[in-house]
Amino acid sequence: MNRKTFSIVFQPEPEGGFTVTVPTIPGCISYGETFEEASANIREAILLCLEDMIARNEPLPSESKSPLLGSVELSLTDVHA
Repeated sequence: MNRKTFSIVFQPEPEGGFTVTVPTIPGCISYGETFEEASANIREAILLCLEDMIARNEPLPSESKSPLLGSVELSLTDVHA
């Protein structure tokens, strides 16, 4: 069985729920009101994106390394409006 693993990014939304993106598949995005729903929805979105890529004879993406998640702390006093 041919399997691929894709890293996904969950962004909590202010109004609730999660927007989910796939860094290696630009434009592949989904949403769910719960973490579980968002996980299921992005899985379906990934499959649809891959089917579309196959139909257009595009190479399927693959990750050579997992993306790293970090943070940067900034002083808002340094922001120039």
